[in-house]
Amino acid sequence: MRVFIIAEAGINHNGSISIAKKLIDIAAKAGADAVKFQTFNTENLVTKNAKKAKYQKKNGDKKETQFDMLKKLELSPQMHKVLLSYCRKKNILFLSSPFDLQSINFLKNLGLKIFKIPSGEITNLPYLKKLGKLNKKIILSTGMSNMNEIKDALNILVKSGTKKNNITVLHANTEYPTPMRDVNLRSMLSIGKAFNVNFGYSDHTLGSEVSVAAVALGAKCIEKHFTLNCKMKGPDHRASLEPKELTKMIHAIRNIEIALGSRVKRPSKSETANIKIVRKSLVASRNIKKGEIFTEQNLTAKRPGSGLSPFKIIKFLGKRSLKNYKKDQQIK
Repeated sequence: MRVFIIAEAGINHNGSISIAKKLIDIAAKAGADAVKFQTFNTENLVTKNAKKAKYQKKNGDKKETQFDMLKKLELSPQMHKVLLSYCRKKNILFLSSPFDLQSINFLKNLGLKIFKIPSGEITNLPYLKKLGKLNKKIILSTGMSNMNEIKDALNILVKSGTKKNNITVLHANTEYPTPMRDVNLRSMLSIGKAFNVNFGYSDHTLGSEVSVAAVALGAKCIEKHFTLNCKMKGPDHRASLEPKELTKMIHAIRNIEIALGSRVKRPSKSETANIKIVRKSLVASRNIKKGEIFTEQNLTAKRPGSGLSPFKIIKFLGKRSLKNYKKDQQIK
């Protein structure tokens, strides 16, 4: 199963359709499978006096409310349609995370086949029930959650009508950027084992090494934020990859996929020719006369490996030589 790579544009378009298109161009050129945005109606998502997270204050207007910040970052229905069409033109899958019930309906009517559940909705029972009834492919982020909350969310999705094998669970941490000490990547494996589901990682760390490590550990889906420029104003830009970094990460992931290979240990096609050159053969360590007894003193192992394996020395020790051998001559 090929790793499904989601280039998370999120709200890094800053409310601009032209920036959003540029992000799609970057994701497609980098080789991502999908580019993902966020779909929400601010009035349905947050109260007008809700405070911003610490990282949101740090990377934006400190006096601004979360409501005011998000209102400027909404994508209108028409913008969604334009971006969906543009993604088709660029041959990359359009995805978006719905953040409210109305947005689930909108994305369903837009024809999305895969729905990404953001971490903040994992305890939203009405939301999970509604989404579960669609019986679509689901990618579930689990930031801020514990194993019981993941279990409950999966149970709701399955009981509502979604097949378990259509669900991929992403380990995540919702701090932007996530400190390395808080990544806890091994818990991704615990999720996969405990719930017998496909698993992956939604990466909010600086850099891309954790995403590559996740793939090496078996992740089947990677989600990573990216932006035009990390210095742009907005809550998520600082914890996002720039275009060249995104390309480099995807290239590394594809290389790791190839390098993982199968579980069978055997000589590879490229190294088979080296066997005779690098391995050794059983040879005479000095001149040996016919009838002389083979010992560890007159036998040794030297390259090339075109003769008998040194493993077979035990068959010769204590027996008499049937012919004369010169020093370094391979034993027959």
